[in-house]
Amino acid sequence: MRAIVMGAGIGGLAATLALRRAGAEVTLVEQTPRYTEAGAGIQLAPNATRVLRRLGRLDAVAALSGPPGHLSFRSWSDGTEICRYTLGREVDDAFGAPYLQVHRADLQQALAAAVPPGAVRLGTEVVGIDQDDRSATVTTAHGERLSAHLVVAADGIRSAARQWLFGTDEAVFSRTAAYRALLPAAAVADLELPDTGIWLGPGRHFVHYWLRRGELLNVVAVFGTETAHESWTERAEPGEPLRAFEGWEDRVVQVLTRAGQMYRWGIYTRAPLPRWHIGRVTLLGDSAHAMVPFQAQGAAQAILDAAVLGDCLTDAAPDDVPEALDRYVRRRLAAATGMQARSASAGEEFHLPDGPAAQARNARMAAHAAEHRFWSASSAWGTDALEDPAPRSGPRNRMNAPRRPN
Repeated sequence: MRAIVMGAGIGGLAATLALRRAGAEVTLVEQTPRYTEAGAGIQLAPNATRVLRRLGRLDAVAALSGPPGHLSFRSWSDGTEICRYTLGREVDDAFGAPYLQVHRADLQQALAAAVPPGAVRLGTEVVGIDQDDRSATVTTAHGERLSAHLVVAADGIRSAARQWLFGTDEAVFSRTAAYRALLPAAAVADLELPDTGIWLGPGRHFVHYWLRRGELLNVVAVFGTETAHESWTERAEPGEPLRAFEGWEDRVVQVLTRAGQMYRWGIYTRAPLPRWHIGRVTLLGDSAHAMVPFQAQGAAQAILDAAVLGDCLTDAAPDDVPEALDRYVRRRLAAATGMQARSASAGEEFHLPDGPAAQARNARMAAHAAEHRFWSASSAWGTDALEDPAPRSGPRNRMNAPRRPN
């Protein structure tokens, strides 16, 4: 079976590795001329790192991880600790896989290193997809037509493939944005920051954690706003982050001051879909279920998509692809859509105004931490993506799925 994967981000690379392990011949196409991930951190919970181990990439990623230590939730105004959880060795012992914090580019390179160069076509923009009962074909900007039995669209939150499959459907602004930066460890060594900190305040929250074995501090300062561009490269105006977090505890202010130039990133999502595929073409990752990052599960969910997709297509014949994609979507859609909702709800909780509601939230968090070693988000960490809740039975049903013209 031949497959084409569109997009060499985290989801696309994971899908490429999973499909190769499933026995498919995979071509990975990426419109940029080289692998390019933003200079930002990413958190990988055990549900994702378990998949990385199966893909043979966990050791390479872990070698570049920051030391997660503990997670400390704190009050915005005086830094009072609301509650604390472990993210270290105990997570690995309890869930059978570690919690990692890595630079996005490091994760991308660790995945890309396992893809044979001959299977990758960089600088190749896809401008259309069409299909028939036997194959799917992508058309490139140079007029080439590349055919396969399966096309996986991991082309991100602004997915063109999503529009080709399901019509016009714009990304949805979450009414939040973030200032982000990376600081060398020496720049903040005197601040005695928690290993991983989430500071909660009215309409805002502030996150920091270590990358590259503690060499860099990743900073994400989230705030409510009525407008913001979805861009990894837009620069914040000088002094803008400090004005947005004026009055916050001194360590937060000091980090923002020492960060210097910060980037301003509008946070967008995608509305849930009732299905992710038509015929031999499917969505994966952000193209299917982009979410706000407030449960640190966006990349993890894309990696889980890849694992399940590979599992459903293991040893599949070309005629089996539409039915296998049905199983993939049945196993993943509800879980990913549920995580979208949980992430949005967490953002609302983080941003409660001072007063009774915030006090009640803090009391709930403290009570939970008194009884549990792990953050409430850990309810998703034990998920094994390869536990099929609806095992295949009976003969394969070869479907003639609807098609859209190019």
